[in-house]
Amino acid sequence: MRPADSLPDILAHAWSLLVRGGADRKSPVHTPVVASVDEHGLPHARVMVLRKADPVSGTLRFHTDARSPKVAQADGRAVAVLAYHPQEQVQLRISGTARVLADGETVDGIWNQSTLFARRCYLAEQAPGTPLPGPSSGLPAWIEGQQPTAEQIVPARANFATLWVGVQAIDWLHLANSGHRRAVFRAADGWAGAWVAP
Repeated sequence: MRPADSLPDILAHAWSLLVRGGADRKSPVHTPVVASVDEHGLPHARVMVLRKADPVSGTLRFHTDARSPKVAQADGRAVAVLAYHPQEQVQLRISGTARVLADGETVDGIWNQSTLFARRCYLAEQAPGTPLPGPSSGLPAWIEGQQPTAEQIVPARANFATLWVGVQAIDWLHLANSGHRRAVFRAADGWAGAWVAP
């Protein structure tokens, strides 16, 4: 059967897109939009890099600066993740609850697996969103355009955090000239799916 005809196949397909997105930087799903709401009820959306998707635990993992406003907006609160794969013509709208982890063996292990160049952005002197007098990467001048050494990167660890989304629902939409198809899956239902109008 085609994935568009079988709800279990669709769910497996959705997770396969997410897993591939976390592992393959060339996948369109590698950079979904993550949306949260601030303390004033205002929405905020930003593109983030999907680092890992785990269908067994039902989680998505992102990395962030621990000083970023999105940490307070997301930690322990509902968030939405939006991804689109143009070749597959599939949109994934995901809702879940976020939690931010900045300490512990798991986070240390993730930090240590990252390249030195990837860790460099956490050397930024100001928190994300801090007003600046002019255009700047926020990095100290001594590291601009350079790959840091392991010793130089040590202070950056304090600014690194992981953002985990416990997926509660996946809204799968397949766009096609012959007619769109849409299905919704909820974790509370044991990932049972249902067809809905596109």
